[in-house]
Amino acid sequence: MPKDDWVFWLTATNIVLGVVVLLAVMVVAYALGCELVSRYRKSRDVANLDAELSTMLRDGRLVPGLGVTMADGGEPVNPSPAPAEPKKGS
Repeated sequence: MPKDDWVFWLTATNIVLGVVVLLAVMVVAYALGCELVSRYRKSRDVANLDAELSTMLRDGRLVPGLGVTMADGGEPVNPSPAPAEPKKGS
């Protein structure tokens, strides 16, 4: 019987290693699920931003010649020419 003691330890080691592998697979599956959910939520948020931007542009916040207005009023794309100076003398 003392010679068969190694069979017990071999079986116990195999069981422990099986549990460790099972836990590792569960951790990887959980991380993969979290990553996929995160990517889905991010893509959904980006789609909502596109819809929000198109709504803003339809509401008339797009000023011709300026593009999308900024808080400081923006700068014209093609600024108007400077007024001509009056002629001196005569």
